Amino acid sequence: MAENTPRSLQDTPSSSPDENEFPFGYPTNICEDVPGQKFLCSNCNNILKKALQTLCGHRYCSACLSWIVRNNKNAICQKCKEEDPNTLGEESLLAEERAFGDAAINKEISELRVHCVTPGCSWSGIMKDFEEHQSLCEYALIPCHTGCGHVVMRRKLADHLENGCVNNVTVCQQCHCSLASSEYQEHSCEGSLCKEQKPVQTETASKEKSHSTSSGSKDGCCFSEVGCEFRGSKEKIKEHEKSAVGAHMLLLLQHMRQLQGTLCSAARAAQGFPQPELSWKSAGKSISELQVPAGLGFSRGPEVDCFPASSAPGEESVLQQLVREKVISELENKLHVFENIVAVLNKEVESSNLEILAFRRQSELDQNIIRGLELKIAELHRCLTQKDAGLSSLHKSLLFSEQASYDGIFLWKITEVGRKLQDSVTGRTVSLYSPAFYTAKYGYKVCLRVYLNGDGTGKGTHLSLFFVVMKGDYDALLPWPFRHKVTFMLLDQNNREHVIDAFRPDLASASFQRPVNDMNVASGCPMFLPLSKLQSPKHAYVKEDTLFLKCIIETN
Repeated sequence: MAENTPRSLQDTPSSSPDENEFPFGYPTNICEDVPGQKFLCSNCNNILKKALQTLCGHRYCSACLSWIVRNNKNAICQKCKEEDPNTLGEESLLAEERAFGDAAINKEISELRVHCVTPGCSWSGIMKDFEEHQSLCEYALIPCHTGCGHVVMRRKLADHLENGCVNNVTVCQQCHCSLASSEYQEHSCEGSLCKEQKPVQTETASKEKSHSTSSGSKDGCCFSEVGCEFRGSKEKIKEHEKSAVGAHMLLLLQHMRQLQGTLCSAARAAQGFPQPELSWKSAGKSISELQVPAGLGFSRGPEVDCFPASSAPGEESVLQQLVREKVISELENKLHVFENIVAVLNKEVESSNLEILAFRRQSELDQNIIRGLELKIAELHRCLTQKDAGLSSLHKSLLFSEQASYDGIFLWKITEVGRKLQDSVTGRTVSLYSPAFYTAKYGYKVCLRVYLNGDGTGKGTHLSLFFVVMKGDYDALLPWPFRHKVTFMLLDQNNREHVIDAFRPDLASASFQRPVNDMNVASGCPMFLPLSKLQSPKHAYVKEDTLFLKCIIETN
């Protein structure tokens, strides 16, 4: 996370240089989505960190508000000034005791999706885990703890200490010369072999060590003996050990390579090669003091023999036998450490497998729930379809009831005559039925049927109009056959020349008997009006693409 200095509301100079370096909000570029204005501090314009809300309703980071109040007397909220300087009041005065923690916005901020902006790091998560990740990020740049002045990635610190750190030195106790750790294996004194090696701590490292021992509240990583510098609470150490397995393996490998080279050099020196002699006590201590979590382990591999075989067993000296036994003992200790490491890694693999199985079971449960919800949605969709059909039927019934007549007189308005006539010619819609009407409130149920392009003898030349007797609710109480006179009228919309035709029912015709089906066969006037007269401009039978048909039934 980049470091910035919060901007001051008043351009008041700070009393010391350090007063400009205060904690401030999180940078906005760590968010996966652009954060809303409500998440931004009114001072530093970054994402709020420990948000406080003032009496005027604006939000500040806790550190920003403290810095503003400490560096300005009678500090005024800058947001209030920007919005409306004329409405500044007592609520715009900033004071820490007049602000309160905004728990709601802090909770929303803690759930924001963020990612690490350190180059090379692919971590992503939520805001409440961001700071903990920053302390563990393997790609973060950190200063070398020896005080050499170099800044390296946390994951490359061990390699830097081994190969590049000028302050990570060892002093030869025989010739008192200072050597880098990587050079010490090749070093030999002119007078006699070096007996001991002790690392020299720089002044900075000594201060850090004394500081770390003084802070008893934090423990060190169990891999600190091989170069890991992480310190923290027990919970953070556990998290660190899980996330930094690769770095720990690298540190162990480098340490074992150094130890192997040292042991082999000592063995060659004991057999007469010009190599410096090592103190076996110090070499053994570096392995035995390394504490690895219980259960870690590698499978036992082939042992390495650094000594060439003697030409004859009887020629081995007592010193060579002691050296061989010591090397075998150290190699066994090393294998024991590796076995422990592999055991812990095996436990981690088993734990990961159990978690994967749990996730799979949960996924199956979720899929079952989703399928159940899909079935419910389909059932609801069917119910909605049925209700839509019912509503459509009710709408039609209501429309018919509104247009129904109960006195034997019915006026039928037909719109879009041109289009409907064309549909009749093409056969798309041959005829049209009128809404039902009644001869009386409890009388016969009847309707009209019109063929705009004619039917029967009038097909293609005349407009045909027919009368239809329908099945009604009170047919059982009515006399049959239907006997009433029926009169048809095509109204001239200029009220000049109406077309009128009438007929009396044929009592022997099936069209006027009591209906067995929904409606009887239509009966009426197949040559009611010539089409040429219907479309003639001399008459106003069709006006504004509309015509009116009227039916009168004599019920007395």
